[in-house]
Amino acid sequence: MLIEHLLATKGNEVVTVAADTTIAAVVAVLQEHGIGAIVVSDDDGGTVAGIVSERDIVRAVADRGGAALDEPVSALMTTDVVTCQPSARIEDLMAVMTEHRFRHLPVVDDGRLVGIVSIGDVVKVRVSELAEETRTLHEYVASGR
Repeated sequence: MLIEHLLATKGNEVVTVAADTTIAAVVAVLQEHGIGAIVVSDDDGGTVAGIVSERDIVRAVADRGGAALDEPVSALMTTDVVTCQPSARIEDLMAVMTEHRFRHLPVVDDGRLVGIVSIGDVVKVRVSELAEETRTLHEYVASGR
């Protein structure tokens, strides 16, 4: 399955914040939307300037204490963001996510942010595919072909 098919099913809404947003405000946005990472974009979600995850925030608070919450997200975000294209295959994305231990990957098409894929999205697709394969095999065996 291609990423574009996954996005067609799950939707392509991406929650973004500007680089000058405080970490405290980012935490509130993560909680409000029930998400684990947020894309940083200084042009209203058009391009990816960075990404910050719950893990990044936890590390910052552990290292610098509560004062980290007053810092801008630009002080914490990953700026060398690995992305994928809508034409990428789920299998390839799984390998990238596993190898680099990413849980979220922005989807970019011609330099424009068009979606985000989480490890949960990938697992859901893969479980569905495996269930379909199992059903097909059971039908084949039951038919006695």
